[in-house]
Amino acid sequence: MYKIYTVNDMFKMPPSAFGEDLEKVATEELSKRYESIIDKDMGIIITVFNIRDIGEGFIYPNDPATHHAVEFDLLAYIPQVEEVVGGEVSELAEFGAFVKIGPIDGLVHVSQITNEFLTFDRKIPAFTSRRSNISLKKGDFVYAKISTVSLKNSIKDSKIALTMRPEGLGKLEWTEIKQGQAKKPIRRGGSGSHK
Repeated sequence: MYKIYTVNDMFKMPPSAFGEDLEKVATEELSKRYESIIDKDMGIIITVFNIRDIGEGFIYPNDPATHHAVEFDLLAYIPQVEEVVGGEVSELAEFGAFVKIGPIDGLVHVSQITNEFLTFDRKIPAFTSRRSNISLKKGDFVYAKISTVSLKNSIKDSKIALTMRPEGLGKLEWTEIKQGQAKKPIRRGGSGSHK
């Protein structure tokens, strides 16, 4: 789930930036401090924007930089269990597929890709099913549901587990393939009529 937060904080303007646009310097300094960090309440901070209300600068003893109060907005992403997300398959491994959901990758274990038995072809690489001819490869866009979330202090240490097994999830064409199979008439052996 994406959220926008309004934040009041301070930023430091180094002497090398004196004479530059104050809003530009504030954006650069605040972006370095906030972007790509994980806050336990807000989630993963994606970007700083809408810098406003920059206060007059003041100087601390033995520090030539000016310090300014500022109000700004943050865009953050906090993954929620049971949330349905869309994303691109960023990587495949024998154990599953990584899906890019916003600023982080989630893992769909091979057992959670579909209800069908899949084989992994290392040469392509892709997961395929012989039964219904479905496949999953890098670059495919999929829908998945978040099963578990474990946000740590950094994005690389955080883990998100996804599932695509519920009906309607996975690649859009999988639903079309399954619906097409369901519409095929059922053939029964023999001929003639039964009494």
